[in-house]
Amino acid sequence: MVQASGFETTFLEGLRRRAAASPARIGFPEASERRTQEAMIRLARDGLAVPVAIGEAGDFESVLHEAGAIEHMELERQVGSPEAMAESLDFAVHLLASGQLDGVVAGAVLSTADVIRAGLRLVGLAARTTTVSSAFYMVLPDAPMHSSPVLTFTDAGVVPHPAARQLAESAEAACAARRLVVGDEPRVAFLSYSTHGSAEGPSVTMMREALAAFRARCPEVVACGELQADAALVPEVARVKAPDSELAGAANILVFPDLDAGNIAYKLVERLAGAHALGPILQGLARPLNDLSRGASPNDIVHVACITGLLAHGDGE
Repeated sequence: MVQASGFETTFLEGLRRRAAASPARIGFPEASERRTQEAMIRLARDGLAVPVAIGEAGDFESVLHEAGAIEHMELERQVGSPEAMAESLDFAVHLLASGQLDGVVAGAVLSTADVIRAGLRLVGLAARTTTVSSAFYMVLPDAPMHSSPVLTFTDAGVVPHPAARQLAESAEAACAARRLVVGDEPRVAFLSYSTHGSAEGPSVTMMREALAAFRARCPEVVACGELQADAALVPEVARVKAPDSELAGAANILVFPDLDAGNIAYKLVERLAGAHALGPILQGLARPLNDLSRGASPNDIVHVACITGLLAHGDGE
């Protein structure tokens, strides 16, 4: 495991502190799963959230005894099979839709498709949104002084081949979430293999169209495209490649042209640069329902729950 740096420790500590200031009721439909149980215990013990175990109490009775702050909501009928978690997910999302939960976290066992389908069916899409997308918060261990120590990558988990309109929606959702999760102002780069006409091609055209659509939706947000990644993130490169860019090499939200690019990029930054990847955080649903990587650690689940709580309180403002 990579040793946490000062940047990472500061951000994650701040995330936990802000979540603890107003603990949200977070439902866990995979409460019988070991990593999820450990995360619920930590959340309850540290006052970061009010974990609500969803399902049959017999599956996690010891956890309920170990951390008395964990609540429990039981289905009327639970069959003790692999399908039981899917039933628990539907029940949890129903509770979310009815306001009995502030957020739901799942995906340690269930697939992303399972989680999104339940969200679409039971809570629906947010206003001004036609597509569910996702974002990863990449907490960098050694960010340069000019760069944000936390970058938002979108979409890295849901839409394989987005249209320009979908990219604009994903960027807008990432901006709203970033203000709540990170607490700074978004600066958006629409990434490409081209910088301001240095090359041409269908995906270059699409990123230009996505930028135009985004500016129509969010005229107050600093945004630029199409940009190569170095022109989006390195001021010295931006001065040469994109001297008129408002971003000036200081983007903090990176919009990728497709799922291949976004997913590959986040995994490379995580594995080679030692970044801490938080997510995938789902975007576009009417209420906070978040997915997990099936390789998530208990710490990852804790941090996604904290993010879910911050999004829930922002959603209610």
